[in-house]
Amino acid sequence: MKILIINGSPRKKGLISQMLDIMRQEAEQRGDEVQVVYTNDLTVKPCTGCMACRTKRKCSMAEDDSQRVLRMMQDSDAVIMGAPCYWGNIPGQMKLLFDRMVYGMMRDTPRFPEPLMKGKKCVFLSTCTTPWPWNIWFNQSRGAIRAMREICRYSGLKVVTTIERGGTAMRPQLSERDRQKCRKAIRLIKP
Repeated sequence: MKILIINGSPRKKGLISQMLDIMRQEAEQRGDEVQVVYTNDLTVKPCTGCMACRTKRKCSMAEDDSQRVLRMMQDSDAVIMGAPCYWGNIPGQMKLLFDRMVYGMMRDTPRFPEPLMKGKKCVFLSTCTTPWPWNIWFNQSRGAIRAMREICRYSGLKVVTTIERGGTAMRPQLSERDRQKCRKAIRLIKP
């Protein structure tokens, strides 16, 4: 099975990165082929909103890392996305990436968008400093999950599970329970 991990965290040693690394190790141990993309390492120019990609099915801007990541996503069987919560949403660099890839994830039709990623499975992971359960009640980590879910819903990816971890300022270390959730998430992505 081919798995693409998209790490939307700018912190390569932060909790998102640690949790995604547990998932990567678990997937590799069971024999999956795993690729990891760090959004902050990508060179992606902002979308200009020209909408030409919707009819041409190709971005009119010069090729950059967004097209490379889109091809990786198209070639994968499952996608794992992790992002910390920034003001109730995903970080800007991650949003920028998906803005530039929309034409390869869904096609406009006269009635409803046609999903182009059908059959692929997806896992979401988010963290925030807001303690539990307020991270859920006040849509902090839930806001980042909502943004990733919105991207995947129109694309046809099937969400198998989500992991939300609040209170990172008070509990900056991963617990064994956090690690178990990450391992379980990989087991839910079955070929």
